[in-house]
Amino acid sequence: METQLDAGAFSVWLSDTQAALRGERGADVPCDGCTACCTSSMFIHIEPDERDTLAHIPKHLLFPAPRRPHGHVVLGHDERGHCPMLVDNRCSIYEHRPRTCRTYDCRVFAATGLDAADGDPRKSAIADRVERWRFEHRTEDDRAAHAAVWEAVVEIRASMPDLSNAELAARAVLLRTGEGTGE
Repeated sequence: METQLDAGAFSVWLSDTQAALRGERGADVPCDGCTACCTSSMFIHIEPDERDTLAHIPKHLLFPAPRRPHGHVVLGHDERGHCPMLVDNRCSIYEHRPRTCRTYDCRVFAATGLDAADGDPRKSAIADRVERWRFEHRTEDDRAAHAAVWEAVVEIRASMPDLSNAELAARAVLLRTGEGTGE
């Protein structure tokens, strides 16, 4: 087994992640050179208001986003499952990266107990990374908050069984503040 990774204090992570999911800030993930999310066949949603991001991505790499209004696009991946903006194992548009990338935090899967790969073997790198994260529970409130997130996963899955694990994880984290149940 690979070395465990310190995911931080659960309550601090939860508060920061909720703010990122609400669009109030970016995620502060201790990636330390990890590019698992960039190499796991992810489609990156980009909204029409992300003009700076869109200006830095070649148009031929963008496609209309399914089930989203006109103007929403996705950045796909290459035949290896890598983001085409990943060059020499680094994001070539890091300062201009999409909001999805700015707010993504793979620890959300560790926090919710959900499979980051969601059954997709192309996402094994991200799943392997997630398995290594360990949260610190400094207080009983930390433990209770973590348990509440797990309970939210069960509750949301029962009412929305078709959600991807990524969508389910984000909603469960937000449900801790009463925001995760909306369609």
